[in-house]
Amino acid sequence: MADIHPTAIVDPTAELADDVKVGPYCIIGPHVELGAGCVLHSHVVIDGPSRFGKGNEFYPFAAIGTKTQDLKYKGEPTFLEVGDYNVFRENCNINRSTTPETKTIIGSYNNFLINSHCGHEVHVGDHCILSGYAAAAGHCEIGNWVIISGCAALHQFVRVGDHALIGGYAKITQDVAPYMIAEGNPSAIRAINSVGLTRRGFSEEDIRALRFAYKKLFLHKGGNLQEKLDILLSDEKYGSNPHNKYIADFLLSSERGFVH
Repeated sequence: MADIHPTAIVDPTAELADDVKVGPYCIIGPHVELGAGCVLHSHVVIDGPSRFGKGNEFYPFAAIGTKTQDLKYKGEPTFLEVGDYNVFRENCNINRSTTPETKTIIGSYNNFLINSHCGHEVHVGDHCILSGYAAAAGHCEIGNWVIISGCAALHQFVRVGDHALIGGYAKITQDVAPYMIAEGNPSAIRAINSVGLTRRGFSEEDIRALRFAYKKLFLHKGGNLQEKLDILLSDEKYGSNPHNKYIADFLLSSERGFVH
């Protein structure tokens, strides 16, 4: 049986794996599913319907799976789905979706630091970090290996591509291309995330290709997006690089426009 502290309150409809640990004064609401190895340290609130994979860790005063803050919510059952081995630090908040047809989705191996927030229908990939006080408003899409630095804020419906880095206190109102560093208010693309890419084992050739893409797309003035992409993708040396093709597809699919 799960190890549940006597001061904790667990709804009878909640399903806990046998090795889940629930610390003092935690509250687990209805229709919460916690996978093997999950740990709630103390004073954690988890509401449902929500489903968590294995090895997730929750620190004091985290509020996960609470109802959406969207005023359109009418009280229907809405959902949060979380993968494996995520860490939710103190006062972190993740909301469920607004409608039963959608979900808030968190992947695996993410680190949500103190007071970070993900609103309704936010999708987060794997291996991301939301630093202290970072916030993603409703419907944002955050890729894999993304770092959102302290106090940065993402507008509703913004997308952030894989391996991007958002600087501290940044105001992000449009999509951020993969592999890039965006910072400032108003935000701008400053460079490729070369340090992060090197740490993750990207080859020198791939990093050179991404620097070339950065120069063609974000430094060179004149020409519309399609013209710049044509130059990038037709380049004999770097045009066929799969990372540059991913950038092109990402930018072409943008509905809000993107940070320059």
